[in-house]
Amino acid sequence: MSRLSSTETLLLREDGFVLHITLNRPEIRNAINSVMWDELEATFNSIANNREIRAVVLRGAGGHFCSGGDTKERGAQGGEAKTDGIDPLIARSERASCLFATIDKAPQIVIAVVEGFALGGGLGMVCCSDVAIAATDAKFSLPEATVGVSPAQIAPYLQRRIGNSELRRLALTAARFDGVEAQRIGLVHFVGTDSAALDILLKEQLGLVRRCSPEGIASTKRVIDAAAKLSRDDFTRFAAQEFVDTLRGPDGVEGASAAREKRAPRWASQD
Repeated sequence: MSRLSSTETLLLREDGFVLHITLNRPEIRNAINSVMWDELEATFNSIANNREIRAVVLRGAGGHFCSGGDTKERGAQGGEAKTDGIDPLIARSERASCLFATIDKAPQIVIAVVEGFALGGGLGMVCCSDVAIAATDAKFSLPEATVGVSPAQIAPYLQRRIGNSELRRLALTAARFDGVEAQRIGLVHFVGTDSAALDILLKEQLGLVRRCSPEGIASTKRVIDAAAKLSRDDFTRFAAQEFVDTLRGPDGVEGASAAREKRAPRWASQD
């Protein structure tokens, strides 16, 4: 990770098998600008084949997770004209979609820890996480309809996370809700009353992750993703190959040996 240690909009810290990514534009509640898009995507791409990192923790600096897209930057870009028939705004929107897909498909467990605002694209990143922890007084919303647009690129992740009925209610009304409501509708898994409680919940989840093998995590995420997309027959073949590949791989061999010898497994990436 050293080549990304001096990012402009992110704070990066490795702690054993965990990479902590902190969105770091606190003066505007960690709104996502073009630089942050690039740095987030580059960071996740840099660990795509890194099995020493088993968990990624996403947080925001200054008491807020992420207030969505940078509206000032977006406004400045809105007047850009097409060049040779190519609309630069479409390219940027598609690029945002690529970032959400990159977070969603990361071979590590992604844990979002939410304090303060998680709006628009920030809420979308929460939906791309595998585990979400929020403060009870966190503030969630999909405000896009109030400014004349839609939550276009995050809609699939929202729909998968909270279902079509809740998505329609929240996206069409732009209602604001707290961490307690977010847990009720399935957006987040755990809530805590303050930062100390959030840190305890995070520590508990990382303790669970510590027991899991790097390739076991990556394979499980691939299988879950395929189960939602493939036909029954295609999934049967995919899952069989995935299971055999991991069973015969280093982590599968070590896991089986540890079970026979009644000891804790020694994964390649020990903290």
